[in-house]
Amino acid sequence: MVAVPDGTTPPRALPLRGRVRGLPGGRATEPPDLRVSAVLEVLAGEPVAEVAVRWSVDVALLHRWVRAFTDAGTAAVTNRPEGHIARQRDRFLAAFAHEVRSPLTVAQGWVGLLLDDELPADDVRASVQRLHEALGRLAERTFDVELLAAASLGLLRPRRERIGVATLISSLPDAVPEVDGAVSGLAVEVDPELFPRVLRDLWWAASLLPAPRARRVEVGVDGPWIELRVVREGEPIPPAALQALFEPFDLGDDASGITIGLYLARALAVAHGGSIGVEQDDVQTALWVRVPLPQHDSGSTTPPRGDTP
Repeated sequence: MVAVPDGTTPPRALPLRGRVRGLPGGRATEPPDLRVSAVLEVLAGEPVAEVAVRWSVDVALLHRWVRAFTDAGTAAVTNRPEGHIARQRDRFLAAFAHEVRSPLTVAQGWVGLLLDDELPADDVRASVQRLHEALGRLAERTFDVELLAAASLGLLRPRRERIGVATLISSLPDAVPEVDGAVSGLAVEVDPELFPRVLRDLWWAASLLPAPRARRVEVGVDGPWIELRVVREGEPIPPAALQALFEPFDLGDDASGITIGLYLARALAVAHGGSIGVEQDDVQTALWVRVPLPQHDSGSTTPPRGDTP
């Protein structure tokens, strides 16, 4: 999260069952990237709306890809890369160092206690547990950065499985959230390890101060998309904090840490052919992620069937 206000618990680490799945053989053997193919079709003169439907991507997302493609090409042709690239690199390195240093310092402290012969036997187990938790946070932060690097290089390929939406919701931290609507029959085809991280980060973002009165999950089908919305009831999130959520790294007002906010969630949503966003008024905030319907269901008006937790 970009800002970590007092009383807000960072996202709980999810179990790491695997590593980043990169493409074998290096970049030279990669198959055509759908993003590049879609952009080239737009640049060749095809209507953006038609290309977006054909490739099952959001129109706004496709516009962003085209803009990024042309900006990068201009910088390469003129041999004048934008100055923000170096600043982003330095910011990234400083942020990553901070993210690693915090749990590493905690782990070193607990190791020091374990090496102390005067530590009571009853406290050894508790110390080992704290050490385990600190190392878990360290592994989680490292994995987040690994995912970001793979996504930015276009090397991230989600492993798609059919998963019930109710199962995804049940994986959220804290208590099982309030669910609005009948979702027991809805399913998506997503990576079972990566996509829950998107929903987890949206759920955590909805807990930003000022503390919400309640949080719930809404699920719906909108044309070729399934949309999961984490709705927070209460005072709106301050605009500056809301904008910073989508930046790659930032420092909380209380200097409690530098984290990746919803930047990774957005990268993972894009890797699934979807997008994330936020809508807010005076009484509620909705943080949403949208992914394509399973292909064999896209032509049907009946919601796709899935499993239940």
